[in-house]
Amino acid sequence: MHKRILLVTGKLAEPLVRKYGRGCDIFVAPVSVAAFLTPELIVRYLKKAGIKSEDYDLILIPGLVRGSAQLIEDELGIPTFKGPRSAMDLPQVLRALEDGFKLSKEVPADELFSFDALKRVEDIRNKTKSRRYIEEALKKPWNVLIGNLPAGRDFPARILAEVVDAPKLGVEKTVEKALYYLREGADIIDIGMVAGETNLDFIEEIPEIRERLGEAGFEVPISFDSLNTSEIEGALDYADLFLSVDSGNLEALVTEKPIVLIPTNQKESYFPTKPAERVEFLEKLKEKALDLGYKTIIPDLILEHVPHLARSVTAFQLYRERNPNDVLLAGVGNVVELYDADSVGMNALLAGIAKELSIKLLLTTEVSAKAKGSVRELRRAVDMNLFDLPKDLGFNLLILKEKREAEWRFKPADEVVEARERPIELEPIYFRIWLEDGRIWVNAHRGTEPVLTIVGDEPNEIIDTILERFGISPRHAFYLGRELEKAYTALKLRRSYVQEVELFGEFY
Repeated sequence: MHKRILLVTGKLAEPLVRKYGRGCDIFVAPVSVAAFLTPELIVRYLKKAGIKSEDYDLILIPGLVRGSAQLIEDELGIPTFKGPRSAMDLPQVLRALEDGFKLSKEVPADELFSFDALKRVEDIRNKTKSRRYIEEALKKPWNVLIGNLPAGRDFPARILAEVVDAPKLGVEKTVEKALYYLREGADIIDIGMVAGETNLDFIEEIPEIRERLGEAGFEVPISFDSLNTSEIEGALDYADLFLSVDSGNLEALVTEKPIVLIPTNQKESYFPTKPAERVEFLEKLKEKALDLGYKTIIPDLILEHVPHLARSVTAFQLYRERNPNDVLLAGVGNVVELYDADSVGMNALLAGIAKELSIKLLLTTEVSAKAKGSVRELRRAVDMNLFDLPKDLGFNLLILKEKREAEWRFKPADEVVEARERPIELEPIYFRIWLEDGRIWVNAHRGTEPVLTIVGDEPNEIIDTILERFGISPRHAFYLGRELEKAYTALKLRRSYVQEVELFGEFY
């Protein structure tokens, strides 16, 4: 039986609710903005309109209404829940209701979709973590074991996060960087050595690094990235996976541990650029490695940056067509680091290409400021690609752009004036704002000396503290509010913040 649903809204959103809530009855409350409504007001308006328990099977109130919908249900006897915050999401909510999705009386429907989608991601991950599943999967040729971590076609893509130039950082900073990567979503920590150097003493510290990560709750594989034969030999007993093995060092490094094989000869500066030549070279190198006694070989066709990205993707595709069972690795960080564009979309697209070509190991890093956050972005992209289509999942990678544009506008007052700046007198106290350790810091100055430092996590609490401690003009308060919100946005986007400097470049 089709449910009789009543949608409650305000005057401003009425056109949108009627457009997207087709098939439902609409009650327009006598307020301009739906967010101004409260459960108490909704009860009063619905009772005044004569709404009774037998009239509807369900009431949906705007997701922006504060308070619980339980009060409305108790007063009217009609099951009442929170709908989405945007009327444009009503079709998705109504479809979900038909499929039996349970809405909340406290949480907006669009937030629930996000929770539900992330729970489905966790369910998929947990399914691949059971001992029975892993044992059966590892019997298949397209899966491998790296340390204690299974990888391959029957598992989600695994993210390797490289600690670049680890010997220069030392053990303490390497552990700190590794823990940051793991908390961002990495599955494997890659120890990147310093090109052109030999740091055998640092290799002896790898067991301590592994132990420190374990103490923090991360029992994860350690991979080792070096072209130096003596360094790789020194790490054979300590690491679980070895990157950058090629025809130049293949014969010197026979091991039963997994290796990543690349189509190069670094000693002779040889790298086949044409896709077909690259594939054939790597296939012959793989056969040679198997003959030498290597047990687990993970090919990497080398993902090049623009202007050679297309040819390297072609090489991956050609290799995959000819070798459907091999577990492949791709270094996506190489593309992101060498392109002056926001990393979010690039990581999403590269993860999508990896899914299509069944590349199950993705190597990245966060060396430059523009690549900061790449591990978390890649993790989200991998999770999105667990589904058939990475769209309308309830979670996304939309950071600076929005999924759909708001279609409503406020009605202007009868009097409209143009804004103008007016001269102001400088106040005896001024403020300097900066970001540090993931928080917002504010110095209050009289003259050149700071008289108070305020530390907080969000703008309202900081401005409230300033107003409590200092007498400032409304103009000054507006200025602080604007700058604190900019600082907060920079914090969330992991950008630098400089007071009175625009947060974003002028691209548009």
